[in-house]
Amino acid sequence: MTKLKVGAALMVADLAAHRDWLIDGQRDLEIQDFLLPDTLGDAAEPLIEEAKSALKGHAGRLGIHGPFYDLPLDCRDPDIRAVIQKRLSQGLDVAASLGATQMVMHSPYTTWDHNNLNMTRNARQSQMSRVHDTLRPIVERAQTHGVELVIENIEDIDPTYRVDLAESFGSKYVRVSLDTGHAHYAHGSNGAPPVDYFVRAAGDKLAHVHLQDADGYADRHWRPGQGSVNWQSVFEALVECAPQARLVLELRDSKDVLPGFEHLCALGLAE
Repeated sequence: MTKLKVGAALMVADLAAHRDWLIDGQRDLEIQDFLLPDTLGDAAEPLIEEAKSALKGHAGRLGIHGPFYDLPLDCRDPDIRAVIQKRLSQGLDVAASLGATQMVMHSPYTTWDHNNLNMTRNARQSQMSRVHDTLRPIVERAQTHGVELVIENIEDIDPTYRVDLAESFGSKYVRVSLDTGHAHYAHGSNGAPPVDYFVRAAGDKLAHVHLQDADGYADRHWRPGQGSVNWQSVFEALVECAPQARLVLELRDSKDVLPGFEHLCALGLAE
């Protein structure tokens, strides 16, 4: 089977320890510091400069995790929506300054939505419209800066909802992200399909993957091999459907990045 190149999602403080591995393989990288409100705006500048210094010589694809805490994309309140737009716009400022070409956002779909959205006529469309109200100026800015927005599954049970949402924008700059541990949690705890089904549901709309292992009960962020994700089936689906997607290890302990990578290599899946 074709091996896929794997990179990592890291905080700026962890870049130096992984610099050689990232640059030798020119691996995909996602910087995660900017998901917090106190690292945006003026507070982002020192982190941006530190990241640029640590990444001299890195030519792999670069992205960031955008802000998401307390920022629901399907917000009903226009005053709160303005705050959400401000934070996401600040994330785009960071991406533009770093030269990043991708920003991760969190899905609006909850377990409650799965059981209730199809109960009332037009409920799904109404929710999608609220997301458009929030993201319309963000998508316009993302297109201007050449930053791809990718929507990551969180509580999602039906893997097609995010795909439909991304496609509804009619923009190549809005695509889908997959977190393998989140999908495995949804499968084990809430009756979602297995992780590889999430890959196949997204198909070529899948542009980004957080690789993490889990037990199907919680959001563990273990290194591959510690949990029960079927990595063979996941990578087979990735090779078939989305070989272009950025694959980054997103682990609770950055020291597990290389052991996790080595486990995937030993399985003949990664390089």
